[in-house]
Amino acid sequence: MSPDDTEHLTDGAALADGADVHVTAEPALRASLEAILLVVDEPVAEVTLAQVLERPSREVAEALRELSGEYTEAGRGFDLREVAGGWRLYTRAECAAVVERFVRDGQQSRLTQAALETLAVVAYRQPVSRARVAAVRGVNSDGVMRTLTARGLVEEAGTDPESQAVLYRTSSFFLERLGLRSLDELPALAPFLPDDLNNLEEQQK
Repeated sequence: MSPDDTEHLTDGAALADGADVHVTAEPALRASLEAILLVVDEPVAEVTLAQVLERPSREVAEALRELSGEYTEAGRGFDLREVAGGWRLYTRAECAAVVERFVRDGQQSRLTQAALETLAVVAYRQPVSRARVAAVRGVNSDGVMRTLTARGLVEEAGTDPESQAVLYRTSSFFLERLGLRSLDELPALAPFLPDDLNNLEEQQK
């Protein structure tokens, strides 16, 4: 074995030990799919998932079907369904009564700080999309919006003509809970807002 061969072996050992190279491993395909499906609020097409994950569509489709079968076989409280041209996680039908009871009883509990902030944004900027709410708060608010909608405080109000995003507004139940006759009775918010809120929102997008 020549000195050059020895040098190459030494360099290879150093790389194997990770002494000089920092590599961040990509998560496994199934883990990546589960992570994405946990945050979507509408079915996602196989081709979209394949593009995002940079994997063949056939491989993604096979992994989705395997996950769906495993969730069913394991008797999980949720399942993975292919609907409307895409895939999404749903609570299992057998658990509907439990979920309904949780949502109904949960209406009696106090709102979290995040929920109060989100509700305030909707109340003062309505009709407003989830993206706009996130821009104002500086954090993803999809989960909180779902909670507010489930509690009947927020409701859909059509779609934005340009982006086609779903718009939201406060409900009559919101006025009832706050003891207001109309939104005109909401206290003035201007003194508490930044001088240039629109520019602030654009920077946070």
